[in-house]
Amino acid sequence: MVNDKIIHRSSFRTLASLVLTSVIFFSSFGASAQDGEKLFKQNCAACHVATDKTVVGPGLKGISERAPSEQWIIDWVKNPDALIASGDAYANKIKDFSPAAMTAFGFMSDEEIIAIIAYVNSYAPPVADVPVVDAGAVDAGAASETSDEGILLNVLVGIAGLLLVLIFVLSGVRRSLTQLVSEKEGKKAPEELGVLASIVHWLNTHRGWAGVILLVGTLAFLQWGTKELMNIGVSQGYKPTQPIAFSHKIHAGQNGINCVYCHTSAEKGKTAGIPSLNVCMNCHSYVDKGPTGTAEIAKIYAALDYNPSTREYGDAPTPVEWVRVHNLPDLSYFNHSQHVVVGKIECQQCHGAVEEMGVAEQFSPLTMGWCVDCHRTTSVQVANNEYYEDLHERTPAWHDGNPVTVERIGGLECAKCHY
Repeated sequence: MVNDKIIHRSSFRTLASLVLTSVIFFSSFGASAQDGEKLFKQNCAACHVATDKTVVGPGLKGISERAPSEQWIIDWVKNPDALIASGDAYANKIKDFSPAAMTAFGFMSDEEIIAIIAYVNSYAPPVADVPVVDAGAVDAGAASETSDEGILLNVLVGIAGLLLVLIFVLSGVRRSLTQLVSEKEGKKAPEELGVLASIVHWLNTHRGWAGVILLVGTLAFLQWGTKELMNIGVSQGYKPTQPIAFSHKIHAGQNGINCVYCHTSAEKGKTAGIPSLNVCMNCHSYVDKGPTGTAEIAKIYAALDYNPSTREYGDAPTPVEWVRVHNLPDLSYFNHSQHVVVGKIECQQCHGAVEEMGVAEQFSPLTMGWCVDCHRTTSVQVANNEYYEDLHERTPAWHDGNPVTVERIGGLECAKCHY
């Protein structure tokens, strides 16, 4: 009887250990698989894409079918030189494919590499939603917007024109009646006044109407002037021609290069930063021809004093004078990392669909009103956000079911943006 109890307890412990081990294994695998896309973008996207298109290295689509085994892929990623040196036929075939040496990722675990493989195998190119735009509706909307904005000015101009016509008509009638009365009485008709003198005479004799006209004219001028002044410094739609024709549509859209690969400081500092040409050369030291030919890439080589034939750099590089697209006044403070990392705001929310832009342009107005509206309506992602953990715990009032907007945590205080 005692032996049966001992055997039962032993079996139970063994079963419990197996279940616990399985849960831990599959949980860790799930977490790794979930991070496959992130790992791919951090480590692989500079040279590879998840499709069959070749960038610096070959496209990774179908890698599980092409490679000898999954373990072979793991060994290759961790130490490709060792695999080549061992005489592996497939490794040497890949070496001959591209002059760019494969970087060793020995710091990556097997689970992380498997997660990347799973992401590549399940990758499907995003299908862009192209909205069907009714040209008539666009024209009608634009006309409606123009009408709404300038309706007061148009009415005032119409009233002023009508009054001028009435003044001329009444002045003519008055002159005719005066002349008829003078002829009937046998008197000499008074001397006729000019147009300007007639207007001045009418205004002097009709002080009430003159005041109304002056008031209406002043209001119309103020409305027009205010509208024009509010547009000073607003460059929405600004799309300058750059010294080197760079297409975000090709790089960020078709090739799927992550924004922060080029704009490295967007997650670390105040500005997103203009990438140096050395970043371009990570790919274009091997890719010397684009959709428009070799002319634009040749400008990169010329600026770096780089000889693509000998693959050597000269001693006379020259800076590229890029034209700045987005520019905030000095009195405004904006931090990219605060919005991108802490606020978890996507680049497209402020910059528009950059991955569809052949030429970069200013998508948003970047006015104070635009920023304030965003702070009033955008919910702060306080849940599972380490930056807000302490604040979240100390502020139970947030748990009222209403969205925690930037406004509720002081995002409209003047000193937040104007320092």
